[in-house]
Amino acid sequence: MCRQVFGFRLAMIALATPSALINAHEGLPTRLVGAAVVVTFMTSYVLFRDWERFGPLLLRHPTLLAADTLFGALLLISAGPGSTLAYVSVCTPLLAGLVYGWRGAAGFASLQGLLLLLIHAAQENPPPGIAEATLLPGLCVIAGAVGSSLRNLMLRFGTATQALTTVQARLAVTEAVSAERARLAREMHDSVAKTLHGVALAADGLTTSANAERMDPVLVRQQAALVARSARRAAAESRELLADLRRESDPSQATDVLVELAARTRDFSTRTGLPAVYRPTGAHAVPPVPPAVARQLLTIASEAMENAHRHAGPTRVDVSAGVHGDLLRISVYDDGRGLPAGTTLEQLRRAGHFGLVGMVERAASVGARIRIGRGGHPEGTEVRLELPLAALTTPTV
Repeated sequence: MCRQVFGFRLAMIALATPSALINAHEGLPTRLVGAAVVVTFMTSYVLFRDWERFGPLLLRHPTLLAADTLFGALLLISAGPGSTLAYVSVCTPLLAGLVYGWRGAAGFASLQGLLLLLIHAAQENPPPGIAEATLLPGLCVIAGAVGSSLRNLMLRFGTATQALTTVQARLAVTEAVSAERARLAREMHDSVAKTLHGVALAADGLTTSANAERMDPVLVRQQAALVARSARRAAAESRELLADLRRESDPSQATDVLVELAARTRDFSTRTGLPAVYRPTGAHAVPPVPPAVARQLLTIASEAMENAHRHAGPTRVDVSAGVHGDLLRISVYDDGRGLPAGTTLEQLRRAGHFGLVGMVERAASVGARIRIGRGGHPEGTEVRLELPLAALTTPTV
């Protein structure tokens, strides 16, 4: 929304610039107006094009918006309050309400209204009426109130969305753990149960051979060895399944994602010869991650590294992970060719490239958000995975 405000400013400044330059006196006033045009236009263009990068700077320093307001006032004095540039003045309190809240909206609406009244008061031939002089200041007050109200609505919507995302993440983690338990149950049915059934059949055969009138010692030894082998196999399979179940039910046995991610990064670099560096980020320790969830996160990171090696032709891969706010964030960045412009998951699915599609599906299965693109880098590709920490507090027993 802030980007659209600056887009409107760009259009209005472009339309009003000729009249502002024509009305300016020759010499220093013309140069001042020209400088004001360049500053206001380039500022609006930069914020319109890269709001995500420069918007936080405007948020931290309200004086920047105040300076921009004064440059705009210089243009308005030259072009006149009756020009299209007058409508740009309404954008300032609207933007202040969106960025700073009702206090900022009140301050900048007052500043902009005062500037407009002074400009109208300085007019001559003929002097403006009260209605004409107070129209734009009144619109500034209304725009500031609208901006503040929209900000509050968006903040409330963001809070509700975050709460919904947390609930969805918890449900997804619960479903992932339940699915893993179902998998263990299937494996027990298909491995241990069948092996024990084979032990029972072998034991029955051994009993029959031992009770025969003419017992064959060689056959008895073979059947006894078969029973022993089958019993050992069943014991080994049972130990593996019990170990998995213990890791699922005991938080102290949960996967240390950072340690495992660092190990996988080193293994990837050694195996492929491509320089890959892992670094931890964030100021807090990562809580225990259930194995079923950790398996999906680590698989996504490994797939991202493999995709970079196979398709992007990078010179390096940077892997990072840590807690940022209430999110567990994992990032895999390569400086390779990057994704073609306009690439969508549907296009990749139709073309038979299921690597990225699989990563998105895995992230959705545990309630994580995944972003694939350049991110904040000028080139290459970043796969960023974010999982709400609230999802990891769901009981796994």
